[in-house]
Amino acid sequence: MYRTALRNVLAHKGRLLMTALAVMLGTAFVAGTMVFSDTFGKAMRDNNSKSYSDVSVQVVDYSAGSRTSAKPKGESGNASLTDATVQQLAALPGTANARGVVSGFTGVADRSGNLIGQFWAAKGANFAPAADGKDPRYPMAEGQGPKNGKEIALDRKTADKAGYRIGDTVRIAINGPVIEAKLTGVFTTDDPVVNSGGTLTLFDRATAQQLLLEPGHFSSIVLTAKPGTSEDALLAQVQPKVPSDRHFDVETGAKLKADEQEMITKATDSMRTMLLVFAGISLFVGIFIIANTFTMLVAQRTKELALLRAIGASRKQVTRSVLVEALAIGTVAALAGLLAGIGIGAGMQSLMGRLNENMPHGTLVIKPLTIAVTLAVGVLVTVLSALLPAVRAARIAPVAAMSSGDQPTSQKSLLVRNAIGSALTAGGLALIGFGASTGNDSGRLPVGLGALLALIGVFVLLPLLSRPVVALIGPLLRGLGGTPGKLAQQNAVRNPRRTASTAAALTIGLTLVSGLTVIGASVGGAIDKAVTSSMKSDYMVSGANHMSLSEQVPGQIAKAPGVAASSAVTTADWKFDGSGVTITGMDAGSFDQLAEVKLTSGATAALGQGKVLVDQDLATKLHLTAGSTVAVSYPDQSTGQLTVGGVYEKGGMLGPVLLANSEVAKHEPKPYITDVLVKGKDGATAALKQSLKDATGANPVIDVKSKQDVRDDFSQTITFALNLMYGLLAMSVLVAILGVINTLAMSVFERKREIGMLRAIGLDRRGIKRMVRLESVVISLFGAGIGLLLGCFIAWAINGTLKSSLSGLTTVLPFGQLALFLALAGVVGLVAAIWPARRASKLDILASIKTD
Repeated sequence: MYRTALRNVLAHKGRLLMTALAVMLGTAFVAGTMVFSDTFGKAMRDNNSKSYSDVSVQVVDYSAGSRTSAKPKGESGNASLTDATVQQLAALPGTANARGVVSGFTGVADRSGNLIGQFWAAKGANFAPAADGKDPRYPMAEGQGPKNGKEIALDRKTADKAGYRIGDTVRIAINGPVIEAKLTGVFTTDDPVVNSGGTLTLFDRATAQQLLLEPGHFSSIVLTAKPGTSEDALLAQVQPKVPSDRHFDVETGAKLKADEQEMITKATDSMRTMLLVFAGISLFVGIFIIANTFTMLVAQRTKELALLRAIGASRKQVTRSVLVEALAIGTVAALAGLLAGIGIGAGMQSLMGRLNENMPHGTLVIKPLTIAVTLAVGVLVTVLSALLPAVRAARIAPVAAMSSGDQPTSQKSLLVRNAIGSALTAGGLALIGFGASTGNDSGRLPVGLGALLALIGVFVLLPLLSRPVVALIGPLLRGLGGTPGKLAQQNAVRNPRRTASTAAALTIGLTLVSGLTVIGASVGGAIDKAVTSSMKSDYMVSGANHMSLSEQVPGQIAKAPGVAASSAVTTADWKFDGSGVTITGMDAGSFDQLAEVKLTSGATAALGQGKVLVDQDLATKLHLTAGSTVAVSYPDQSTGQLTVGGVYEKGGMLGPVLLANSEVAKHEPKPYITDVLVKGKDGATAALKQSLKDATGANPVIDVKSKQDVRDDFSQTITFALNLMYGLLAMSVLVAILGVINTLAMSVFERKREIGMLRAIGLDRRGIKRMVRLESVVISLFGAGIGLLLGCFIAWAINGTLKSSLSGLTTVLPFGQLALFLALAGVVGLVAAIWPARRASKLDILASIKTD
């Protein structure tokens, strides 16, 4: 029986090629993901392991903050890291060296005034020379370190990228006015920020403290232990000296390195999990192809299997013979997938290097686990997919050897199948509807479970759905294709199970693609509505990476030519009746010119009277109405009361609470300035935009955006996310195409006699090709149409669970894109039919008619 099974594999190797290819693609995706994530993770860990090479113990003051980050709230006490702290820690018996560190955001402009590198990887620090005038952390390749506020040093990569030389004037920016400084030194460093393509600017200590932190303060202190003193021993000496009244973190270098490694591992694991999910989708699609292939092979070999039963083969032997075929195909395909996956992993690593030359590189990592998982997945998926056809093969009665043709499907089996499918679909749709009705994230689990049940139920019901759906487009097929069109319709419904399993692969892909598209369009529409409904200003001036703007920027903007009104937008974290809320501050006098809220009670003029405006959700939660008072706890530990001057509808960009900047400043001496809104005398003009840029000194880290620019930023983020998902789903769509090709090719072989008879009675080669192509298009459109409907419904439900976190969210159906997806599915059907149609048209008439 085993020899017979292996001979069957060799005899049908052409018909099994697409099945093997589908398994290979899925396992290649799995192997490539694991190889790439392991290689990339190791390279990142090796790169970052140098970060703490000179650190025995590090003390970090997380409450110190920086001038570009949010001011810490709710901290008490006056202790901080100062020169005295550095000297105290340096005097410990186990300390060889103590270095105070200042760190924060610092952008560097190139000669054209543009920011070098990415804003999130632009760093500034202090130059900390030893007695010999050198800082071992930043050895100078050229020149010397900065000695005053007019001098800086740059890392080698940044200097070379911008073409700066010693003595050049460099424009740098923190979060306020642009600073011009002389380049006195170029240094080398193994800092991960620089190795990842970022920039590092060094200042003298006093300047770094003034610009990045506060005069006389450090953000951290790094200690190096004396020979013979362990890190843990030094840690024990340091801990009693660290102030206990603020949030300090004291860790050994080994612990910091381990934490960094763990963080990188978690990040790469998250990336691998996401990629493996899409690999799993591809393998799931491949299951339908494998099951369909073996079902058709079993049907074509009815007489052969029945003869084996007649001469003494048991049911178990027949089942095992089919499973041995699947095992052989799965093993070969998995091995090929492993080799292809290694190539994919290497290709992805190379692509990452080309997209960002500063990404860490390393040798390819191929773990035994990768090999074992890839082979196990490929073999198990193939064998399990062939299990049901194998069981069906064993049920073929020996008497079938005396007849030909497929064994008819019993009405009882179809009735059971339809009942199960209906129950699963109804249960899934009910769960989806229930989850959507909650309106918050508590409904996401029911929606997810319901979507899975509904998807499985629809798969089970596809044979039942195929007949009426294909019948609907019958007139169109006859109109387009004449007799071949009519034959294509009849072929598509002749074997509903085969049509359903072929279409199911495309159903999965289109469900996911259409669902993502609808969610993306809906979220984009809600964000666009929020921008347009609340932003009346012509321009928004913002810092890169949403950093806080300097308190000087609003004044500079207000004085710019062409400005009619402007206001800083500030934020603060206070407590209303014990509940934490985010306060948005704006100038009361210009609020109505720059922003808009839809009031349900009260008036915006209340802002000028020191009153607060709250959104409807917060008002409902705290039982507030216009005129009522609310108890407030401020960050400086004082308390008070505010009067509610109005209630507005939730939505827009302004948050749950609005208050005049003058009131915010009473308890926030240096509030966090997120943006500056600007209204022009002549509206949004190019001249006004240039005027605003000039007012900030053409600061490379400050953006001037129109309302449309703000929209575009949001839409680009959504578009990027969607394109990434489309790219990851492309593999599953490719596998689905292989499934259509495979089914059609095997169907042509199965219907050789029928095709021969059609040719004999006058249907020409062109008609045969048209028949096969139209059949393929019908199956593809059927699967795609079901997928589109299901995807849109699931997207509607998911949108329902997002309403609490994204106000104004409504389901938007992008009919143009959905129609394009349906059209592309038709094109997929045409492309998939090219080879089977060509093969069918070239069949010899007499040889086909004589086929058993």
